[in-house]
Formats: sequence, structure tokens, C-alpha cells
Amino acid sequence: MTSRSHSIRILSATLCAGLSVAAAAAAAAAAGDAAVGRIKAQACAVCHGAAGISTLPDAPNLAGQPEIYLSNQLRAFRNGERRHEVMNVVARPLSDDDIASLAAWFSSIRIEAKASD
Repeated sequence: MTSRSHSIRILSATLCAGLSVAAAAAAAAAAGDAAVGRIKAQACAVCHGAAGISTLPDAPNLAGQPEIYLSNQLRAFRNGERRHEVMNVVARPLSDDDIASLAAWFSSIRIEAKASD
């Protein structure tokens, strides 16, 4: 192995380790407060149910969804990247903290799936 390729490997490993640490720190900083999210989610209950189980046939269940998925979808609705007549209006005023807390709440709800016999 040449000195240059060895240096590149060390640099790559260092960069990957640094990015991993930065990603973990960002995730911790973005973590929402599920208790706050539960209060904010009261407005969501009309369509998505009080416990995140949908009450409308065209509204998805939110209970138990991964936190990152929920956050990404709410941000996409907020910025218009994802289009839905109601959700674009509902998500527009949400702050990053609001989104993190809502995602923390809905992802904290435990659901059980059973196969039908």
C-alpha cells in the first residue's frame, strides 16, 4: 500500500467517524418531547384518531410509525414538497420543535399487529 492510499484510507475513516458523531448529535438535538407532542396531537385526532389510529378511510394511522418518517413527512407537507389539501395547511405553521414533538408522540404509541386467521 502506498503512503498516499494509506493516508486516504485514514482520512476516509476519520471523516466517516466524524459524520457518525455529528449525525448522532443532530438526532439527539432534534429529539422531540412526546408529552408536548401528545398535547399538540389533539388537533390531529379529528382525522388520525386520539391514539393515532385513523378515523377516516383516507387518513393514515400514525401510531407506531418511525419518528424519522413522521418528521420527514410533516416537513414535506410544511414546505409543499408533499401535497395534500388539508395537511399542507395544518403543517405550514408547525415549527421544527412542534414536528419533533409530534413525531416523538406518535412513534411512542405501541401497537400490535395480528394476522387474521
